[in-house]
Amino acid sequence: MKTGLQQNAGLRQELKVNPRLYQAMDLLYMPLLDLQQHLKQELLTNPFLELVEPEEEDDEAPDADDPAAEAQDLTEPEASAEPEPEKTGDDDVDWEAVLLDGFETGGQREEHEQREWYEPVTVDTRDLADHLTEQLSLLELTPRQAILAEEFVGNINDDGWLACPLEEIQRGVNEWLLKEAEERDIESEVPVFTDTEMLQMLQIIQDLDPPGVGARDLRECLLLQLRAAGMREALAYRLVEESFEELIAHRWSELSKRLGISAQDVQGAADEIAKLDPKPGLRFSAGNDNYIIPDLVVEKIDGHYHIFLNDGNLPRLKLSRTYQEIARDKKRFDTESKDFIASKHKSANWMIQAIEQRRQTMLKVMHYIVDRQRDFFERGVQALKPLTLREVAEAVGMHESTVSRVTNEKFVQTPRGVLPLKFFFSSGLATADGDDVSARGIKDQIEKLVGGEDPKNPLTDQAIVEILQQTGVQIARRTVAKYRDQLGVLPARMRKRV
Repeated sequence: MKTGLQQNAGLRQELKVNPRLYQAMDLLYMPLLDLQQHLKQELLTNPFLELVEPEEEDDEAPDADDPAAEAQDLTEPEASAEPEPEKTGDDDVDWEAVLLDGFETGGQREEHEQREWYEPVTVDTRDLADHLTEQLSLLELTPRQAILAEEFVGNINDDGWLACPLEEIQRGVNEWLLKEAEERDIESEVPVFTDTEMLQMLQIIQDLDPPGVGARDLRECLLLQLRAAGMREALAYRLVEESFEELIAHRWSELSKRLGISAQDVQGAADEIAKLDPKPGLRFSAGNDNYIIPDLVVEKIDGHYHIFLNDGNLPRLKLSRTYQEIARDKKRFDTESKDFIASKHKSANWMIQAIEQRRQTMLKVMHYIVDRQRDFFERGVQALKPLTLREVAEAVGMHESTVSRVTNEKFVQTPRGVLPLKFFFSSGLATADGDDVSARGIKDQIEKLVGGEDPKNPLTDQAIVEILQQTGVQIARRTVAKYRDQLGVLPARMRKRV
């Protein structure tokens, strides 16, 4: 067989997605704040885009009785006709037409006050390292101790615990000392830090505020806090020091027999220990600056639920008439300039349509969610019905991935609070009468059952199964155990009070 390069002619079909379709997917995926920044950037880079002034929006706004208005009564059917896709004249599939589906570039703004919800955030805060360094500066430390103290502070994590063993800290600071001596050409032998110095500095660090800082494990953290509270002779200190494993396993009877005291005394001491902070450093950690601006608003007006888009801060775009008039005079530009102008003009027009498509898609999905979960809005989380992305996609005539992008990191303001759109999606369980109930509603029922139980006789997983079956919910014991673990509820044996 002859080897070498060969050329062969062949025909094959390929499906290539237009790059703009990827951009449209990104627009659907973006939360409101990210989209706002993206549009501002587009305004800077595309001369054919400009902002719509408020007075212009008032002049071009449709009538309040327009059935295409954004706020629609869910009790009445929508009156919207799908326009014909735009013709391109090419034999290839027009992905823009598939994506945009001929939506108009206009759109009515919401007829309600714009609402933004911000979580309070601090402007400037000191972290745990700053707090410890300030206390160390007030102590009379030698330069050698100051070096070691800085090394200790750098190895304390946000929880307030020592993040690595003493041996690693000792090895790291000694290597630094030797390297410094080598760079300065110090001929005499440099004294390294000893084990005794390490333990002495650990004691200094653990005496700082907050109590428990510098601990190497949970047991030591609790002992430090009890010691700082003057409870070294208390039963709680003895339990943590001598019987920590039995304590965390809630073995009250075993501890009472070993110590020769009543189970009630053991449990009382355990209650005192439960008041301690297992992660004392978190009180100095900087909180995340979370800004929650709902993308959608659901309001109950005259007994009917209405949906609005909360995009008042979103830049409203239009095509610049000035640049359009300049672009019409094609004789003034060479071929390269014409291609650039045509590209920017087409991109601007597409961006306006894609934003409108995003708005219409979000409204369509939210309408179905509200219609499906009406019982939740009326009665609460226990009335939440099971809902999947596929169900919504089939109902609104979209692909499942599109619905996933619409609901990603989006929030909605409802009469029951600000909720992520993902909140409305959960698996379901069958009831005795053939209906379905949401797993989220089952978790809420379990949480309420545990909250109202007798502490001396807590409900077992099997008891919860039987109670739920009496209400018509068919559920297995292992499922109850799984939901209980997800809620952070301890088993019945560890919830029991004596």
